Amino acid sequence: MKNTNFIQHLKSDIPASIVVFFVAIPLCLGIALASGAPLFSGLIAGIIGGIVVGAISGSQIGVSGPAAGLAAIVLSAIESLGGFETFLLAVVLGGVIQFLFGILKAGVIGYYFPSSVIKGMLTGIGLIIFIKQIPYFFGIDKTITGGFMEQISPGATAIAVVSMGILLLWEAVLVKKAKIFRLIQGPLVAVAVGIIYTIVTAGNPQWGISSAQLVGIPEDIANLSFVTLPNFAAINNPEVWIIAFTIALVASLETLLCVEATDKLDPDKRETPKNRELLAQGVGNILSGMIGGLPVTQVIVRSSANIQSGGKTKAAAVLHGIFLVLSVLTIPFVLNKIPLSVLAAILLLVGYKLAKPVLFVSMYKLGWKQFIPFIITVVGIIAIDLLVGIGLGVVAGILFLLIDNYRNSHSVTVKSNDKGPNHLTLKLAEEVTFINKAPISKELERIEIKTKVEIDITKTKYIDNDIIEIIDDFLKTSQEKEIQTKFITENGIAENPDSLQSVLERVEA
Repeated sequence: MKNTNFIQHLKSDIPASIVVFFVAIPLCLGIALASGAPLFSGLIAGIIGGIVVGAISGSQIGVSGPAAGLAAIVLSAIESLGGFETFLLAVVLGGVIQFLFGILKAGVIGYYFPSSVIKGMLTGIGLIIFIKQIPYFFGIDKTITGGFMEQISPGATAIAVVSMGILLLWEAVLVKKAKIFRLIQGPLVAVAVGIIYTIVTAGNPQWGISSAQLVGIPEDIANLSFVTLPNFAAINNPEVWIIAFTIALVASLETLLCVEATDKLDPDKRETPKNRELLAQGVGNILSGMIGGLPVTQVIVRSSANIQSGGKTKAAAVLHGIFLVLSVLTIPFVLNKIPLSVLAAILLLVGYKLAKPVLFVSMYKLGWKQFIPFIITVVGIIAIDLLVGIGLGVVAGILFLLIDNYRNSHSVTVKSNDKGPNHLTLKLAEEVTFINKAPISKELERIEIKTKVEIDITKTKYIDNDIIEIIDDFLKTSQEKEIQTKFITENGIAENPDSLQSVLERVEA
């Protein structure tokens, strides 16, 4: 975009960037909490996603940062790799893989995953996020022995319940009342109320919130204590590469889905170059992993907030990243007053939105072909692993595709005639492969003696050699059964040919 347009749109982009900044702060911290990572890593990812990815991306209104959809991967990866530093190496390598995706023009990758599997992936992730936030919501201190009720913190639980009430009220009622409630987002208000509660109840033995139940980010970053470097010594660990590929694949899918959604929401209907977006996300993940940040993707909540607030160019995304830097430099002591239970309340709502019960109902209504891959993906992600769950869902989707292909290889029309031979028309599908051997073979075997058979291949673009052999075998035996065979092609009719191959050669000629 030309500089003149850039300056012209600043009057819209600056207010939008402020709104996105206020939305981003609780989400960056909350997603880090859900990921089992240092909370500052979420802010690093938000900064990189805003400034670096925002500058390189071809999207004018998309905003990148840490994504809730990756929280489950990060959580399990840190545990399985045995440390955050080793996980950061996987983030860097994942960024490299994403960059290669962009170079190889793999921006179409999202089209090759069934929508039922993608919905199942997001639903499974949502359920994991929801379940993992319950202890934080109640401020449970695992160091306290005793039952569940004895571990609950009254203060943390009280402010979590109040925060959830604010979030629900904001979303269900207030945003519909006035524009101001769309500009000032519910999560920001919940965080502000949580900070006030922490200050007011400080020192109260029953209702106060302990430091262990508050956000804890470095307050003195002049010595670069916030930077955590990757453990490059683990580069030969196969599990690191598996997690890196998982991050690259899921982050790319989430980004491409978000790009598609934001392009539809864009009032100017601009189209984001998908391969350039993968390049930008790859660079962002390389840098984020190098300095201790979570993996980044383009994210729908911040992107839609940007659009609703009137953002016009990528300047809004970049400015929101700059505001995140300024907040870390100037008010870390304020951020450290945020109760973790408030962030848990925000994430419980995020998890619920990803895994709404109504989604299960709508997928069921779409039929078994959609519901079974969806539910297999969800169960696989929760019970085993995210990548395994996605793989199982894709396999289920392919099986239904093969079943459909098996059933739809051909159509048959039979005209019975008491005084003469029966007439049968067998119309082949557009593409007929070895998968269709069984139904076509059985159909040919059922043809009675002295039947007049028409085989219509006018719409058929591809016939596998296995099918050609079956039909040729039928032609050899048809003379013994006095079956008359006629092939209908785009170039005319061939009666009683010796082989299908000769008919096809005539068509190609």
